[in-house]
Amino acid sequence: MSDPSVRYQQARPAVPVLHEQRLDEVLGAAPEHGRQRYRPHRVGMVWRSKVFRAGAVAAALLLCGLVILALVREQTGPQGFLVGLGLAVLPVPLLMAAFRWLDRVEPGPWRNLLFSFAWGACAAALVAIIANSFATRWIATATADPASADALGATVIAPVVEESAKAAAVLLIFLFRRREFSGVVDGVVVAGFTATGFAFTENILYLGNAFGEDQQLGGSGFASVTAGTFFVRIVMSPFAHPLFTVLTGLGFGFAAVGDRRRRVRRIALPLLGLVLAMGLHALWNGSSSFGPYGFYAVYGIVMVPAFALVTWLAIWSRQRELRTLAAELPAYAAAGWLTPAEPSALSSMRARGVARDLARHWQRDRSRGRAAARAVAEYESFATSLAGLRRRARHGAVGPDFGARERELLHHLWQRREIAAPALAHAARLTSRPGAHRGLPPTPYGNGYGYGYGNAPWSPAGHGQPQAPAPAYGPPPGQPYAPPHGHGYGGPPPPRGHAPAPHTHRRPPR
Repeated sequence: MSDPSVRYQQARPAVPVLHEQRLDEVLGAAPEHGRQRYRPHRVGMVWRSKVFRAGAVAAALLLCGLVILALVREQTGPQGFLVGLGLAVLPVPLLMAAFRWLDRVEPGPWRNLLFSFAWGACAAALVAIIANSFATRWIATATADPASADALGATVIAPVVEESAKAAAVLLIFLFRRREFSGVVDGVVVAGFTATGFAFTENILYLGNAFGEDQQLGGSGFASVTAGTFFVRIVMSPFAHPLFTVLTGLGFGFAAVGDRRRRVRRIALPLLGLVLAMGLHALWNGSSSFGPYGFYAVYGIVMVPAFALVTWLAIWSRQRELRTLAAELPAYAAAGWLTPAEPSALSSMRARGVARDLARHWQRDRSRGRAAARAVAEYESFATSLAGLRRRARHGAVGPDFGARERELLHHLWQRREIAAPALAHAARLTSRPGAHRGLPPTPYGNGYGYGYGNAPWSPAGHGQPQAPAPAYGPPPGQPYAPPHGHGYGGPPPPRGHAPAPHTHRRPPR
């Protein structure tokens, strides 16, 4: 008697072909859940442990945070610190929400974003305070002119030190979280979170010092130094530091999607972005030296147009990710991995949201609804990663692990298709133009649902040879849908020989 798992493996669709070359035959069986994360113990190799490295990074950032907290509190005083903290935190949720919205197509893991924010608020701010103070004192001692030392430190030293310190966070994620840094949007988001953390700490210092000055001079109300500092730094220019560092993030983002064989370009683009960030930062800090209206001139002529241009570029890159889904995923739909309606649904943010809502409301209880919506969200994320991976492969921006990474993403999609495919198909029907998907059923629950007991239409080589029958997305034609028993997401049970989609609150790997 043959093993049913073997029969199932042979029935799954083949991987589509890139550049007319066969990448793989059929996706192999995934390891058992208990052995999927097995790694042999290495004696004396403690630093290779992910837990150890994460703990070391967290401890280092915490130490930097305690030191920077003590330094800022010493300069502002207890009352000034509390006032500065309360006012500086106001723009943080808005900036974080804006960058997170930009990252909705292929959301990055929160651990990277929290690391970026903590690096900017603690490590980069600590380096900036120490280096700027040391450089300013050295210049004042060498020139015997404290006024010129302060101006030179603000326009030359501070931009170089601060932008380099913030760029270090982008570089670390680019090097050590390469799978999760795949394009321009990722560079913008990581840089934005880093700069938001840095600006948060810097605003505490400036606003706390302004409050202390008001306490000494007796200023209050709208004419106080605190109110003026709040208006300039929080109301007029909360995007200043994010704008500077986003230029560095753009350089890393373009390097991530570039050809891996062009090493000079991959190194030059981040350096160019860093130089532009330093130049814009220096222009902003030195605007007060251009006369009484220099600040407003630089703000209106340079900062606002630059902010508008970077915002447009970031949104264009976000839309480009959606267009990549529509262009690359039909190859997987033709091979039988996706349903015909999924590429159009996955390339629409509206259809994605509708699919998650449908999966949530189709379940019998709230807990199953949340699990189903999470499964659809994970499916959408994996599909986005798959499309981006295939696009980068066309431009030579992937390494030798492309085939293994593609099979891994297809495996994750296969695990979640029983609940995600019906929701996305119905969402495509609801959000498309009338008649665009006439063949789609009005609801996944009913007779005849599915896309056939499924033959993938063509062979991966594209020579017109039919594929082996693929597992169905629903019950066989003519049989009513039977509610499952004990299936976690409330959809049909997975085929024999394959594990169901895992119940996890963690974001899946990209």
